[in-house]
Amino acid sequence: MSESPTGAVDTGPFAEQQRLFKLLSQDTRHLIIQELLGHPAHLMSLAELAYMTGKSQAAITDQLETLIDADILARYTYEPSTEKRDLPAQFYGFTERGVEILHDYKYLRGLPVARALYENTRKTEKIERHESAPRPELPDAVVDALDFEEPELDAGA
Repeated sequence: MSESPTGAVDTGPFAEQQRLFKLLSQDTRHLIIQELLGHPAHLMSLAELAYMTGKSQAAITDQLETLIDADILARYTYEPSTEKRDLPAQFYGFTERGVEILHDYKYLRGLPVARALYENTRKTEKIERHESAPRPELPDAVVDALDFEEPELDAGA
């Protein structure tokens, strides 16, 4: 539920849609979602998110917590990397509820564009190392929802 300008709780028929729209449209949260959609594994470390969005890690962390509280994202841990200094162990990715919401709000239509933008962004050595780091598995329903057929590029065309 959301509050109206008078402070009363809004329980109208579109209150949930308005709340989700506000949640998804905040600038930093929107960038986080777009970058996660574009990432090949749909799981990113804090350093990757900060680099790709151009935001500070503190700003990213605040918005990640908001998205986690809303059950759009989850924190995933890759246990074998927890003791390694040069590889991330904590990653952020979508939940099943998160991909359902993204589907409802037509975000998943942009997967090919998000992927192309991500792949064509120049990355530092550290970010490339993070990008290629081993990661935990996402739930099958999330993987299936984020799967799309990349078109074959005809070299002779």
